[in-house]
Amino acid sequence: MAGIAALGAIVAGDDAAPFRSKLPKDRQVLHALNRLTFGPRPGDVEAVMKTGLKKWVDQQLHPERIAENPELEARLQPLDSLRLEDAELMKNYPPPQLIRAVASGRARLPLDPQQRELYQRLAVRYEKRLKKQGATTPAPERASLAEILSAEEISRLRRGSPEERAALLAGMPEDKLDRVLFALPGAGRQALLAYSPVEVRRKILLNNAPQQVIVHDLWEGKLYRAIYSNRQLAEVLADFWFNHFNVYLDKGADRFLTTSYEREAIRPHVLGDFRTLLQATAGHPAMLWYLDNWQSVSPEAVQRMGRRRAGALGRRFRGLNENYARELLELHTLGVDGGYTQKDIIEVARCFTGWTIRDAYRGGGFEYNDALHDKGEKVVLGVKIPAGGGKEDGLKVLDIVAAHPSTARFISRKLAVRFVADQPPESLVNAMAKTFTRTRGDLREVMRTMVASRQFWSEGAWRAKVKTPLEVVASAVRAAGAEVTFAYGLANRIAELGEPLYRKQEPTGYPAANEEWVSSGSLLARMNFALALTSGRMPGVKVDFTRMPAEPPAVARALLFTDPSPQTSEAIRKAEKKEAAAIAALVLGSPEFQRR
Repeated sequence: MAGIAALGAIVAGDDAAPFRSKLPKDRQVLHALNRLTFGPRPGDVEAVMKTGLKKWVDQQLHPERIAENPELEARLQPLDSLRLEDAELMKNYPPPQLIRAVASGRARLPLDPQQRELYQRLAVRYEKRLKKQGATTPAPERASLAEILSAEEISRLRRGSPEERAALLAGMPEDKLDRVLFALPGAGRQALLAYSPVEVRRKILLNNAPQQVIVHDLWEGKLYRAIYSNRQLAEVLADFWFNHFNVYLDKGADRFLTTSYEREAIRPHVLGDFRTLLQATAGHPAMLWYLDNWQSVSPEAVQRMGRRRAGALGRRFRGLNENYARELLELHTLGVDGGYTQKDIIEVARCFTGWTIRDAYRGGGFEYNDALHDKGEKVVLGVKIPAGGGKEDGLKVLDIVAAHPSTARFISRKLAVRFVADQPPESLVNAMAKTFTRTRGDLREVMRTMVASRQFWSEGAWRAKVKTPLEVVASAVRAAGAEVTFAYGLANRIAELGEPLYRKQEPTGYPAANEEWVSSGSLLARMNFALALTSGRMPGVKVDFTRMPAEPPAVARALLFTDPSPQTSEAIRKAEKKEAAAIAALVLGSPEFQRR
């Protein structure tokens, strides 16, 4: 219970006085690393001190000037779905409805031989699940393992050590490996994931359910970047802005659209112009699908199409949809107290009619369809938008809300909550909002105003934030100097801690406020994660404790990058086991480490 109280004390709030007291210099580097990165790694404190704190912060504000970590690039290279366009994703990693269409003869097999074979096998598996007699689609005969592998190979595959299994799979010719994976039941393939080289893991996922590859690539890409990237502030902001402009991975076509959404609509703009970021998200198919704007049309437009076309399209185009308009005003720009009305929501929705997706189920991309647009006059937040407009009506709305004073304050406060404290000083929010307005939404300059402020470097900001599950996991791996060869196990742990990546169903995204993450259950789950990490029970992650100091207090200092608190020191003193791994688990699971 003491641990919960220690975390809960952060939630209680703060007054202005702590933000007037400056952090001593020996804490400033660690504070910067805890707030502007996913946590320090061994050697980071010394590296920042050598570079100079001011210069290091400026480098992080200009990630394009920082050479990327070759280790990160090597880990990202096999994750090919992260680089594919939406239509290619759908073709290479077919959804169940496409496999059903192939199995029933309603869709053609692809011309590419490898893709063709995959489709055939998946179609056969689908037919067998339906208990059909034989396959209507030509496909290789499903053999038993005994027809493919020797008795010794089967024994190694089922009962060998992780290293033996990995060596066996890695050494198989590609065609033999494909036959083995097809012969195994789904649970058998799943059991091999933790032991397989990256290429084999991808084949296993592809044979289980192709869309799993997309999900796992997103998970692994996010974690590899959080753990290994040298451009740490950009990665922290990519997570922040994805949550701000949240989409839900498991909603229909967003399973295929989320990859390009993060790659094209979020990541390039995290330190750019807010108006550009706003338009990139507004017009991306993932957002259009998630908030249903791709189906939103003027009721008059449906009538104009005539009864025949309305009948054909009626199930899709049901009239005006207010979902995106409401979230644009409430969550993306003005904030719930931003001064808009229900009438403004309706007018904004009218402006975005016709913003849709071309061939939505095949990754066709954004399309403006003028025939579906409301051509009448609109009035948004007191600004008249003349009748007869088209796509520019929506663009005008983005201009209006991006320049609105409420947006400047809402965005500034949300950034200050993420990087400073749950109740940031009004003077800081005002300064950031002033910069936002003066620079017309230059996010780099807004961030610069924040990190140059006395409030950011104050005692009131020191360890005032509780880490989210993503931050807990990434910071623990970084602090321990762990080597990560595959990250889906870490992603599963993050989900168990309450933050399944890309799967926040509500448009709010995951919050940065402490109260969301403080409970007795979450603290226990975080301790269990620390135990799994340090005891070698986290698949794909290895911590080398031979590099750790021998004495328990030194282990704590190595992981916290400063002297432990009296409470943590006392817990270490009372610990029954004094091995480095046990002490490391205690420290990484402690309330002290949960703060940043």
